Amino acid sequence: MDDCIFCKIVNGEIPSAKVYEDDQVYAFLDLGQVTEGHTLVIPKQHARNIFDLPEETAAEIFRRVPKIAAGLKKALPLKGLNILNNNEEIASQSVFHFHIHLIPRYTNKDDFGLKWADNANWYTKEAFQELANKIAKEV
Repeated sequence: MDDCIFCKIVNGEIPSAKVYEDDQVYAFLDLGQVTEGHTLVIPKQHARNIFDLPEETAAEIFRRVPKIAAGLKKALPLKGLNILNNNEEIASQSVFHFHIHLIPRYTNKDDFGLKWADNANWYTKEAFQELANKIAKEV
C-alpha cells in the first residue's frame, strides 16, 4: 500500500531498527518505546488489521512471536511481556497495518498498564450462553 508507513519500512523506504526479518515477517523497535525493547511484529504483506488478515498470514506471524519474544528475554532483563494488538481506532490502532506489540515488563511501575473490568454481574447464566451461541454461530 503506497501510503502505509509500515509498508514503507518493509520496502526500505523508511529506516527502522530491525530486530528480525524473514520472507513473510518483519520485526522492529517501536519508536515510542513504551518500555525498553518495545518491538512491533508485522506481516510484510499489507493487511489493515485482524479483520483483514488472512489465516495463513496470521499463522506465519504468530509462529514467529515466541522466537522474537525469546530473543527479547535473552537480550534484556525483563520479568514479563505483554503481547498486544489493537484493531480499529476505537481500540487505539493508530497505524492501519496489522501489527503486534511485544512490550517487555521490568517492574510494576513500568509506564504501561491495562484496565480490566469485571462485568460478570451484567449477565444471567442464560444471557451469557445466548451471547456465546450468537458468536459461535458466526465463527
